[in-house]
Amino acid sequence: MRRRSGGLNFNRRKRKVNTALLKEIGIWTGEILAVMLIAVALVLFIGFRIKVVGASMSPTLESGEEILVNRFRYKIFSPKQNDLIVFLPNGNEKSHYYIKRVIACPGDKVQIKDGVVYVNGKKFDEKVAVANIENPLLAENEITVGEDEYFVLGDNRNNSEDSRYASIGNVKKEYIVGKAWFVVSPWGKFGFIK
Repeated sequence: MRRRSGGLNFNRRKRKVNTALLKEIGIWTGEILAVMLIAVALVLFIGFRIKVVGASMSPTLESGEEILVNRFRYKIFSPKQNDLIVFLPNGNEKSHYYIKRVIACPGDKVQIKDGVVYVNGKKFDEKVAVANIENPLLAENEITVGEDEYFVLGDNRNNSEDSRYASIGNVKKEYIVGKAWFVVSPWGKFGFIK
């Protein structure tokens, strides 16, 4: 009688599972998932990257530069004078992001006289060198900034669409996306925004 070579054979050896390899794969997978979750959380809750459009913030920021926006800061704190805010004009989500400097906060009175900005009757303390304003537009007469609103200007005062224009006006806090805080490109200007 011949022995069968096929079929069930309970005397076969079981293959050993390489538990060290499986453990290593599990650790790598866990680390990759953790990094991806942290990256998504940072983008959604902390910040994101945008490109500067136009010369309105020159020389502080030039057109084409890429910056990081801290969207978390204004969930805790309110913008203050001289902050560079990033916002959507009138909440228009189809527009590009605007970057401007906060000049006046809620309750402040703003007026531009003889090319100079006055806040609450005092000359505004400029943190950057700016030219005298040639056309004050809406700010020719004193403006009182409303509750949860901010009066903003570009650093390139004579080439900036900002709160002096009726199309922009005072920026409501709900339209502010975050604070411009770090230049990532070009490498020559890499660092925190002043």
